[in-house]
Amino acid sequence: MKSEKRPIILIHGLWNNSDIFKTLVAKLDEHNIEYYAPTLDHDFGKISIVTLALELNKFINEKYGLDRKVDILGFSMGGIIGNYWISKLKGYKRTIRFISIGSPHEGTLLAQLVPSIFFKGISEMKLNSSLLRELSIKKNCLSKIECFSFYTVWDLMVFPGWKAYLPKGKRFSINVLKHRNLVKKRKSIHKIMEVIVNS
Repeated sequence: MKSEKRPIILIHGLWNNSDIFKTLVAKLDEHNIEYYAPTLDHDFGKISIVTLALELNKFINEKYGLDRKVDILGFSMGGIIGNYWISKLKGYKRTIRFISIGSPHEGTLLAQLVPSIFFKGISEMKLNSSLLRELSIKKNCLSKIECFSFYTVWDLMVFPGWKAYLPKGKRFSINVLKHRNLVKKRKSIHKIMEVIVNS
């Protein structure tokens, strides 16, 4: 799995683990691209995105030290965790590319009725949540990072799906019907790999 290229950190979303990237990982292996896909314990959405980003920071530093350049790929909530790591934990100093896939950077209506006291992580993805507002203020941290966003307008997990993109960079709408198909279907993987390999 070692390569001359930067490693790419794969951050999974809520209600799944690093196995969600099985199809993508097979393609990364074909291209001899180094990756690291830690599994984060969301506890069904009870754990704060801040706590998860701190855990991710620990994993990255233990694996690659404090200075090695990396690319970040986040699926669903993983994109918010990645954005927090980049913007608030100084990940912008070492991140070259940030690939966001179906991530609710402006929130999702699905989270609106979730009680914050029990499901902190999910509630942080509500429309206009304090965490998302904080990240919006910090969007200048992405200014020197090459950003790419993939989303589907048919997304029922991140709703509205047509707004699931970063505030800068290239955007790609993928015609798949389910949220998880953004990292499962061949057409999605093909587009994502084009960015990873050719950018």
